[in-house]
Amino acid sequence: MTPEERLDALREHYADVVEVHETLTSQLDAAHSRQESLVEKVDRLERENETLKSSSLYIATAEELLEDGVVVKQHGNNQEVLTEVSPSIRDDLEAGDRVAINDSFAVQTVLEPETDARAQAMQVDDSPDMDYEDIGGLEEQIREVIETVEQPLVNAEQFREVGIDPPSGVLLHGPPGTGKTMLAKAVANETDATFIKMAGSELVQKFIGEGARLVRDLFELASEHEPAVIFIDEIDAIAAKRTESKTSGDAEVQRTMMQLLSEMDGFEDRGDIRIIAATNRFDMLDRAILRPGRFDRLIEVPMPDWDGRKRILEIHTQEMNLDDDVELATLASDTEGFSGAELASLSTEAGMFAIRDERTEVRTSDFRDALQKVRDEENAAGKPIAFA
Repeated sequence: MTPEERLDALREHYADVVEVHETLTSQLDAAHSRQESLVEKVDRLERENETLKSSSLYIATAEELLEDGVVVKQHGNNQEVLTEVSPSIRDDLEAGDRVAINDSFAVQTVLEPETDARAQAMQVDDSPDMDYEDIGGLEEQIREVIETVEQPLVNAEQFREVGIDPPSGVLLHGPPGTGKTMLAKAVANETDATFIKMAGSELVQKFIGEGARLVRDLFELASEHEPAVIFIDEIDAIAAKRTESKTSGDAEVQRTMMQLLSEMDGFEDRGDIRIIAATNRFDMLDRAILRPGRFDRLIEVPMPDWDGRKRILEIHTQEMNLDDDVELATLASDTEGFSGAELASLSTEAGMFAIRDERTEVRTSDFRDALQKVRDEENAAGKPIAFA
């Protein structure tokens, strides 16, 4: 074989070696990529396996700290257990804290304070934008509320000098939309008190003891924001007459009411905290909630009469651009049977009719159209309203 032939053979062999090397390198890179994918998959499976093997944690409340452990109450079943807690956790643990426990009830960690229940169920307003002048047709009721709620907040010394305790609670009762909530807000505004509102229906909780705990939170929150006005709307939801029903739901409602009664009885110094409740169903209330010492003053808030309706219409139309032909006295006669809330809605609806016709002035015809619309809606709902 000539030298040129041997050189050509070596070149071909080199080319084959290079091709094999590139093929092996490509296969090695693919193997490395596959290895990384398998390593990630193994790590993920190991984490999932650890999660499946670990036990669930449950929420409880640390009721009492003892030398040999801590008494915890598990949420949902109210089971109390004396359990262990590590020294590192015990240093940060206080009675009343929420904790996470395992199947053996051992405390695993301390949870953040539970504030969501308050935020969801209670409406706190540092200074409600409501004055007595914004309430029409309730002059007598306003006077009684001022005497029983406002004066003890702004002039508690006068009651001490006279030697009497102010009324412990005020219950406003009457049809819907007559101004009960507005009265409570006006008191809070006139006294610069914190207004804390809760609906009685929101105190009816699913789990045993949750409603009672929420009642305790309500009064504790009032103590933190003194001076304060506690307003419990729809109190008939938790203070209805007790029956012989043995259902768990009725029993929980009664437990919540007993907690409310206990909190009201335990409020000795009422100078900076006043309690107002409202209901549309006075006939449903349990006598225990009405006895002296709890709600000492029962104030009826009735449907407005002619003078009241005229004053309410004046309040709700004072910012409206009314035509000269609008006679509020006539409207007051035409709206017999209307509540304050319905009169406010009527005024708004009349303004909407003017806007629909691309006008900025509200005419008598707009109020007539609004009256007819309200009449049709009420008839469709099965609620008759008297019209003159």
